[in-house]
Amino acid sequence: MNQNILKSIVFNIIKNNPKSEKELFNLARIEAGKFKLPSPEKSSLLATYRKLLKTGVIKQNKLLEQLLTKRAVRTMSGVAVISVLTKPFPCPGKCIFCPTEKNMPKSYLSNEPAVMRAIINNFDPYRQVTMRLKALKNNGHATDKIELIIMGGTWSYHSPQYQKWFIKRCFDALNNYQAKTLTEAQKKNETAKHRCVGLTLETRPDYISNKEIKKMRELGCTRVELGIQHLDDKILKINRRGHSVKQSIKAIKLLKDAGFKINLHLMLNLYGSNVKRDFKMFQQLYSNGNFMPDMIKIYPCVVNEHAYLYKLYKQKKYKPYTEKQLEELIKKIKKITPPWVRITRLIRDIPEESIIAGNKKTNLRQLLQEQAKQEGWSCQCIRCREAGHQSKQMQKIKLNKIKYQANDGIEYFLSFESFDKKVLYAFLRLRFPSNPQKPSLKELKDAALIREVHTYGQLTNLGEKGNVQHLGLGKKLLAEAEKISQQYGYKKIAVIAGIGVRQYYQKNGYHLERTYMIKNLK
Repeated sequence: MNQNILKSIVFNIIKNNPKSEKELFNLARIEAGKFKLPSPEKSSLLATYRKLLKTGVIKQNKLLEQLLTKRAVRTMSGVAVISVLTKPFPCPGKCIFCPTEKNMPKSYLSNEPAVMRAIINNFDPYRQVTMRLKALKNNGHATDKIELIIMGGTWSYHSPQYQKWFIKRCFDALNNYQAKTLTEAQKKNETAKHRCVGLTLETRPDYISNKEIKKMRELGCTRVELGIQHLDDKILKINRRGHSVKQSIKAIKLLKDAGFKINLHLMLNLYGSNVKRDFKMFQQLYSNGNFMPDMIKIYPCVVNEHAYLYKLYKQKKYKPYTEKQLEELIKKIKKITPPWVRITRLIRDIPEESIIAGNKKTNLRQLLQEQAKQEGWSCQCIRCREAGHQSKQMQKIKLNKIKYQANDGIEYFLSFESFDKKVLYAFLRLRFPSNPQKPSLKELKDAALIREVHTYGQLTNLGEKGNVQHLGLGKKLLAEAEKISQQYGYKKIAVIAGIGVRQYYQKNGYHLERTYMIKNLK
């Protein structure tokens, strides 16, 4: 569309000051219709708005910027997420439910959105990150706080050389600078335009050891997605998972005692399971101190032609749950989920055409939220309460503290919430480990651990004040965590900080010791 026409449309939108996406769309459609043209894309309007703003022709309009941001939900959690896929590579697992498509990373399909981006970029991490940064920026998202999620089978199965190269390439893309070493790339990212505030790696529980934890920390990893799938050894065995519940328990404890955030992958409707067993699994997950996750991904099992399960399905040995069975099960799970847990996913992002049998509803979370309103119940998980997803403006808030036993240690979930606890603005995870005198990494000896600090609300650029972000809530949570740690007799506290937030902790009295930000408590 002609630039002069786009300018005319933007001027008209600013003049009429729309308050909703519907009003914005109508204004753009009517103005474009005057030129006998279809309504322009949001990204074109945003690009024109930015040019006019840069030249000083118009003043900044934050509401309009928000309305012009495509899929604003992508940064509602306070960070911009970039998923990067590793190269096609074998996996140690032989799971019967796992797709094994030729020339694809294990468990991933060539028509999944993230995989398609990886294929276009020949699985090069630098090119994948660069492409996503450009897309996010063009669609109106702030990109100075980036959470990197590395996907593609079992990360720990790749060679150390490939791992270092891969992560360095990601940091080089964020820095727009070719570093000689990973250490140099990480140092550069501390002050880069696009800072990595969190790095997630996916692996299996049977690959977690003190040696693996050390490697992960050197790479800058702050969160681990752990595929434990089920809490019943019999079900794990007949699905050929290749690890035990005991190994899952050990892995979770080791990771938490090194300060990592844990995101557990759990599968409903596995071969040999049933609705009753699956619900019992979640009751155990939330009450048994051996588990107590920070985050979970729920993946209802689906039948795909690239998995061995397809053969069992054709032989009528495997039968997926009905839509109603699955929805009722997830509703029951959501109703018992504690307020310190975040349900990050309810389904796996597999295109409908690749699913032979099983759940095909891509908007399952939205449907359940609507049912919750109609039926008068609510989910207490972090994802359902975080401020960015709430329509209400910031209300009066108060500090809440939840203490619970987990993995032979003590956990505190400190949070700033609305008085009715329906809106979550910020939180901190504090851990007193199982054996502080004998940690897996010597810099953590006798240290209390801050495993996560997060402020919700629409992602706000560094240096700017937002509706929730950059208002000092994180600083207050840090002070409270330090105070509680002193009450328990700790003289130092360690944060598993992302590379890009080291400066924030330095401003709050912390110093870098190997890979952790550490503060000596008075």
